[in-house]
Amino acid sequence: MVFKLADLARRFNGQIRGDPDVEIHDVATLDNAGPHDITYVTNKKYYAALSKTSAGAVILTANNADKCPSNVFIAENPRLCFARVATLFNPRIPFDSGVHATACVADDATIADSAWVGPQAVIEIGAVIRSDAFIGPGCFVGARSVIGANTRLVARVMVNYGCVIGENCLLHPGVVIGSDGFGFANYGSAWLKVPQLGGVRIGNDVEIGANTAIDRGTMDDTVIGNGVKLDNLIQIAHNVHIGDDTAIAACVGIAGSTRVGRRCAIGGQVAFSDHLEIADDVYIALGSRVTSSISEPGAYSSSLKVEPAEKWKRNLVRLSQLDEMAKRLKALEMQIAHLSEARKT
Repeated sequence: MVFKLADLARRFNGQIRGDPDVEIHDVATLDNAGPHDITYVTNKKYYAALSKTSAGAVILTANNADKCPSNVFIAENPRLCFARVATLFNPRIPFDSGVHATACVADDATIADSAWVGPQAVIEIGAVIRSDAFIGPGCFVGARSVIGANTRLVARVMVNYGCVIGENCLLHPGVVIGSDGFGFANYGSAWLKVPQLGGVRIGNDVEIGANTAIDRGTMDDTVIGNGVKLDNLIQIAHNVHIGDDTAIAACVGIAGSTRVGRRCAIGGQVAFSDHLEIADDVYIALGSRVTSSISEPGAYSSSLKVEPAEKWKRNLVRLSQLDEMAKRLKALEMQIAHLSEARKT
């Protein structure tokens, strides 16, 4: 696949500084790009490498165009533009339709003619696989579950009974959707399991990373909104709601019945307590511990080492009083300064 740089600029609404007729064959990293590759830079850490690049073209903002010795594709958002260019050069690999001979499909399951069910996949009773869906090797789709059009279960993905996956989704190997939530009633020294009777509803255009688990709801469904992006090794507990277009990095744990708003960005290893409400447009830095609701958009962070619970509670109260203590300290400093001046006179 070959495009002239001018063709890419027209397609992706950019401007060219340099040779518009240079042929672009693929995308590459800044260090490895050759005369027919295109790459991008957004971080100033790479300016030194940019000055020595051999790339055929580099996607940059207008402010950084002069830093590049090669042809420049000027874009308002270079990373977004690069993603679109990379997708153009690397389209999804087409697949055959049908059902592999080793797959196990219930008689009353509905498989669209354009869908594919791969080797050793299992499709249970009443399940629906819609048009152009791809069910990879070793996947399991439980009874009465629905896999939306053009959704891809790469391999060894488990979708338990009564769950719904929307359209244009991508689920990577090891994802588990709809296992029982962690619900138990304590009596004495023992625990009685609380039946988990809800399901999981996943919207359109959702991507879920390898070995992420999303538990089914206790009574109502666990809900993942449209456009949500989940990294690897995330645990989402029963009854959680994730708002549209939220992105969550690896190793995050979200306890039961917490609701995360729309367009949030959650860093790696963030831990959420249960029954919280997180507003729209919240950014939470990696490693933070979220133990109370967040009602206002903005950036938040926290990090405290583990310690005895009672000590931690006392320190948390003191931490919340730091602003007031700082004001009082400043007032005392001013009083001392005034007393010192008075003694001099």
